[in-house]
Amino acid sequence: MTNQKQRRSKGAFFLFFAFGIVFLTLFTRIVYIQVTGEVQGNDLKERATEIRARKEVLPAERGKIVDRKGAIIVEDTTTYRLQAILDTPQAVKMKIPYVTDPKSTAKVLAKHIKMSEKAILKQLTLPDRTQVEFGNAGKDLDFTTKQAIEEEGIAGINFSSEAKRFHPNGTFASHLIGYAKPIVNKDGKIELVGEMGLEHIYNDLLTGKDGLLKYQGTKMSSILPNSERDVQPPKNGDTVQLTLVKNIQNFLEEEMDEIYKQYKPKAMSAVMVDPKTGRVLAITQRPTFNPETLEGEGMSWLNAPIEQTIEPGSTMKMFTLAAAVDTGNWTPNAYYQSGSYNVNGTAIRDHNLQGWGTITYLEGLQRSSNTAIAHMLDIMGTDKFYTYLDRFGFGKPTGIDLPNEASGVLLNQEPIERITTAFGQGSTFTPIQLIQGATAIANDGKMMRPFVIEKIIDDTTGKVIEQHKPKQVGEPITKETAATVRDVLASTVTSKYGSAQSYNLEEYEVAGKTATAQVPREDGSGYYPFDNNNFLYGFLGMAPKDDPQIIMYVDITMPNLSPGEYGSKPVSKVFNSVMRNSLKYLNVNTTEVEPVEKIQFEDYTKQPVQDTQLALEAKGLIPVIIGEGETITEQYPKQGSTVVSGTRVFLKTEGPSTLPSFTGWSQQSVLTYEALTGLSIETNGEGFVVSQSVSAGTQVTENTTIVLRLQTPEERFTPQPEDKAEPPLEPKLPDGYEGLEEGESLQQFDNPNIEPGGVG
Repeated sequence: MTNQKQRRSKGAFFLFFAFGIVFLTLFTRIVYIQVTGEVQGNDLKERATEIRARKEVLPAERGKIVDRKGAIIVEDTTTYRLQAILDTPQAVKMKIPYVTDPKSTAKVLAKHIKMSEKAILKQLTLPDRTQVEFGNAGKDLDFTTKQAIEEEGIAGINFSSEAKRFHPNGTFASHLIGYAKPIVNKDGKIELVGEMGLEHIYNDLLTGKDGLLKYQGTKMSSILPNSERDVQPPKNGDTVQLTLVKNIQNFLEEEMDEIYKQYKPKAMSAVMVDPKTGRVLAITQRPTFNPETLEGEGMSWLNAPIEQTIEPGSTMKMFTLAAAVDTGNWTPNAYYQSGSYNVNGTAIRDHNLQGWGTITYLEGLQRSSNTAIAHMLDIMGTDKFYTYLDRFGFGKPTGIDLPNEASGVLLNQEPIERITTAFGQGSTFTPIQLIQGATAIANDGKMMRPFVIEKIIDDTTGKVIEQHKPKQVGEPITKETAATVRDVLASTVTSKYGSAQSYNLEEYEVAGKTATAQVPREDGSGYYPFDNNNFLYGFLGMAPKDDPQIIMYVDITMPNLSPGEYGSKPVSKVFNSVMRNSLKYLNVNTTEVEPVEKIQFEDYTKQPVQDTQLALEAKGLIPVIIGEGETITEQYPKQGSTVVSGTRVFLKTEGPSTLPSFTGWSQQSVLTYEALTGLSIETNGEGFVVSQSVSAGTQVTENTTIVLRLQTPEERFTPQPEDKAEPPLEPKLPDGYEGLEEGESLQQFDNPNIEPGGVG
């Protein structure tokens, strides 16, 4: 018994000793780890940090595209994709919420997405699927729809977010702006990439750089308390600011839509430019497409006014006239024999075949006579004429800040080609070339290069990283020549012989030239049959005549005209409405206001307010005083700006502001006042102020919110139906030529030596 106890005692001692050794070893190891913080040479703190390290990408926004005043044309928006987790063993095992009642779920979802209950149920009951989506019906959902579905409390329904380009104005200069679409990049990430237009051209600048958030987190990626965050903020893409003016572009888009629906032409295009600077105010074409859905029928992806050439027809006659005037070969009261002109045995005839007898060159231009142009070319000489075509920039790109610009083809080998070029057939040009040439006529001889990019702005710093400025690219004619040409072109609108009578705006004097050109076949085999529909109808005009603020070109190809209807009708509907509304939107004086002398605005800072106010009023200006100080601290316009009588000018002083009456103010004047005062001004509507929430004479501070109601030019100025005058009846053409507008020209191709062509 004693031996047994001894053996037990030895065993217990041995176990105690063994456990003691183990405990001592572990204790020593723990102390060592605690003191050194290392295991096998690895720093435990660093290892723990690595294990808990989490990274989260902070997505950058693609840059905005805005109009000249900063109004959004394109920006990023977040859309949502609908997903459903199905009842699978994997979902049950991992305790992931899943769809428990497919039938009830389908019924609820059908209320919120454009998909039938039956089709949704089919998706929810697909075999061997853990997760399903719902095609186009479940994509691009907005936040409101997402929120409504979430409020239904359906188990197993999830959403993933993705960026998409948002076009708040819908179809808006779509061929210029282009589109960006989501693609999967090499890292497996979905990103927006520009595929066309400015979205493609400036893709690198518009594309932002994602940021990164680093932090210490749990297995479920929750941030540990008191952990530090390392944030590398995202850099959003740069902002591309255009020269377009949103309201003017909208005027144009709406009218083009209306005419396109009514006349169903093969194509339409239009460009509007400020002739003083070359800024493109609006540009569009038909058919077009929706930049969000890319839906568009029978459409060319070319930016037609820039990339596509046309035979312009009689709009070319304004440049032939300009060359004749500038070389001293314009004799408006001299007579010539109209009707027919012979070129090496080939007869060129006027549109009515027999002409109008012996008439003056002025009447010939007003009637758009081809033979008048041919005789003028004889007097001037074709070499001089082609010198002027080169001065006006024809036959070469304008250099507009867009890629793929077409040059056109300037024919000059044969005598017949030189004459037909003078009235717009054979040689081809782009609408933007016609516009650039017309800036010289509108701008007292100075030709301005068109451009569409105002500037590019760094989204982070707000600094301008690229600035496009007006550039004069020539002076093909003198100031006196330009004025004479405008007078002659205006007479085509006002004269009883004028081919452009339907372009009379009444409030504004228009100078311009119509065109009717036969359309060549796309396969190059000649021209379409000579009937009522196979023409390009156009107009290149400017207003007001004495000091043009806008040049506008419109063409419509092969419209479906009613019997007896002229091609000028759909073109004039676009031009008249858009030009009138745009000039009024810009607050351009009408012809009812007496012409006024231009005034050079001086530097009035540090000058006494009262004396300056009286001096400006004496010059016919309208000074707006901001503040109650006695000395001017800031002014608008700046020193050196040119203004005319009736212009509203702003003089800022110290002290609080007393609110003026805003009635009749343009939106631009309101924005200027807001910028100078720092007041919070909200505007409802577009156009001109008709009422204000805070009465004039009230002393206001930066905390005062002022609401102004504006009305568009259409609302303000469109006459009521009973006030509209009947349009003048257009002269009837001879039978067989109903497709031609009066005064437009036809090349008579009864001579077998000349290939069928078009009209001038």
